[in-house]
Amino acid sequence: MPTWSEILQELNVTSVQGQPDFDGVRRKYLVQLYQYTKRNVILYASGWLQKRNAPPELTSINDEDVQALMEVCYALDGNNLDLIIHSPGSSPEAAEAIVSYLRSRFSDIRVIVPQLAMSAATMIACSGDQIMLGKYSSLGPTDPQILTATSLGVRALPA
Repeated sequence: MPTWSEILQELNVTSVQGQPDFDGVRRKYLVQLYQYTKRNVILYASGWLQKRNAPPELTSINDEDVQALMEVCYALDGNNLDLIIHSPGSSPEAAEAIVSYLRSRFSDIRVIVPQLAMSAATMIACSGDQIMLGKYSSLGPTDPQILTATSLGVRALPA
């Protein structure tokens, strides 16, 4: 697998309509992982570290994600899944629904955390049969949050 700087160099030389081909490069490496492991691969990630001012509902686990995962899993064959997760977490109810669905669909789930899985994402990771962490990856605390209006807009605050 390439280093982060090698991926950035690859993005700099690929483009679709003048923009880096993020999706093409991402899919290339997901296919390579599938070819290596012979297991279904799903990437569940958000840009929460790059989009710190984005509203939490755009970067966090929510009920819409349950439907999206069901759609992604619909045509997959086999009972094994590699779930790559990078998320700040959020709704424990949505995390529970995701886990319930994935467990009904796959008998062996390996969760790969390349960087961070926090809060509800930690709960999803802990539901797997195996958790694979990078050397500097981490699982975060499960800290319930309350969405509240602030002078900066709606923010999640620890309960």
